[in-house]
Amino acid sequence: MPLQTVEPRRLYRQIADQLRALIAKGEFAAGARLPAERDLAKQLGVSRPSVREALIALEVEGWVEVRTGSGVYVLDRSHRAAAPVAATEWGPLELIRARRVVEGETAAIAAGLAKRKDIEAMTRAIERMRELADRNQMPLDGDRAFHLAIVECCGNVVLAETVQAFWDSRKGPIFTRLGGYFETVKSWRSAIAEHEAIRDAIAARDADAARSAMHAHMDKSHQRFSASWRRANLFTHPPPETRK
Repeated sequence: MPLQTVEPRRLYRQIADQLRALIAKGEFAAGARLPAERDLAKQLGVSRPSVREALIALEVEGWVEVRTGSGVYVLDRSHRAAAPVAATEWGPLELIRARRVVEGETAAIAAGLAKRKDIEAMTRAIERMRELADRNQMPLDGDRAFHLAIVECCGNVVLAETVQAFWDSRKGPIFTRLGGYFETVKSWRSAIAEHEAIRDAIAARDADAARSAMHAHMDKSHQRFSASWRRANLFTHPPPETRK
């Protein structure tokens, strides 16, 4: 028997695989509600964010439906085709933690190296974010431009490509679905203020303050995506595939 390629398995995929197998075996029937996130995390010995990523992956694949304010329910798959999430997709909440490490340092480096044109690029990106938010649109273009403007100050192509890959990974189906529940114009306005604090620290050439401001931004982003599903029910737009 030929050897098979060995791939590192992301934690959320291991959790999703266990839940998928239980559903396939009938442990959770169609229409049944899965245990709460906190209960699943306790039984599996993992964090709630990892469970959330797994549940979102199962929803993307059509195994469950998240009903905000109610719970996660098993879907009838008798007439559904499988749509597996790519094995290479990063979990959004784990990604934010990685970004905290890397972009905290790129912000600190930028505080020592940024020129006027770099600060102006950050300001334009923030203005673009505010313009889109004022139109009730998600300001993703401005957000991407802001984070790339910071890392470009470092003059290191590896860092620049790493941060770009980090940001572009949010286009994946799990991050997109999670954003559909927890990203709103109101939450983006909070993020804009966090971006301004980062920009101001870099402009003041305060490396420690820039690092701390980036850490705070990433921590708050993680908190927004980790909020209770009941809070998601209060937000203003449904998941992407149900938007009109």
